[in-house]
Amino acid sequence: MISSDVIRGYNDTMILYLLLKEPSYGYEISKQIRSLTDEKYIIKETTLYSAFKRMENNGMIEAFAGTQTNGKPRTYYRITDEGRKYYKEKCEEWAITQEVVEKFIVKENDDYEHY
Repeated sequence: MISSDVIRGYNDTMILYLLLKEPSYGYEISKQIRSLTDEKYIIKETTLYSAFKRMENNGMIEAFAGTQTNGKPRTYYRITDEGRKYYKEKCEEWAITQEVVEKFIVKENDDYEHY
C-alpha cells in the first residue's frame, strides 16, 4: 500500500490520465486507479471528489450530466485543453522527480555496508 502523503501530488495526474481516453465518472475512475495499481493505491472518495472540484475550478476538467444508471443521474467528467497541458507538465515534472529521488535509493544488489 502506498502512503497517501507520497502520492498526493499526483492524484490529479492519475485522474487526468484516465480522462485522456474518454469521459468518465467518479466510481469508475476510482475502480480504474485501484485496478491499474494492483490495489497498491486506493483513492479515498473524499480525495477523489475534492480533486474533481479543484480541477473543475481550475479549468482542467468539465463536469456534465451523463446517462443514468438504475434511475440515478451520474456526473461525468471530461478533460479540457488546460487539463491536457497540466497533465503534460506533471509528466515532465515526474520524470525529473524520479531521476532525482532515484539517486538516493539503495538498489537491491548494492552493498549496504558501503553506506
